[in-house]
Amino acid sequence: MEEMDLTGDGGILKKVLKAAKPGALAPSEDLPLCDLQYEGILADTKEVFDSTREDNTVFSFELGQGSVIKAWEIAVKTMKVGEIARITCSPEYAYGSAGSPPDIPENATLIFEVELLACKPRKGSTLDSVVAEKAKLELLRKQREEAGAKKEEEKKKREEAKAAAAARIQAKLESKKGGGKGKGKNNK
Repeated sequence: MEEMDLTGDGGILKKVLKAAKPGALAPSEDLPLCDLQYEGILADTKEVFDSTREDNTVFSFELGQGSVIKAWEIAVKTMKVGEIARITCSPEYAYGSAGSPPDIPENATLIFEVELLACKPRKGSTLDSVVAEKAKLELLRKQREEAGAKKEEEKKKREEAKAAAAARIQAKLESKKGGGKGKGKNNK
């Protein structure tokens, strides 16, 4: 797959290394808690500076809370569970010149190989409640569609009935005109 420019300025490039299975969940407002494994690499030296793969740990964070670098906030939203992607981020989407960890040079371009393992609902809501809410919204959407289709059908029937009534009236008027002339001729 080709690299995608997620920001339009080349600041965050994403290349899918392994696509998710069809129908895989993706992070959303309902599922903002993301579990992932990653390996952080310095673009200049190709040196690994951080990894959860070595000790097989899982890194978890909640999207939209500012707890991770901008590049992750943006790129992880575009992923699906099971996907592995290479995310290359320029310094302004990584740590920039201020606040980078000691083992990362200032203004470094970073590469992360990220695997999205799971996305879950916030604490306090359950996946069941999220699924139930989605099912409820889907049911409401279907009911609206059915109601709309029923209204269209009723409107069509009314229009057909009006057209049929108009045709009957027109036919009666035509027969009266024709009938009136015919009677007049026969009486003479």
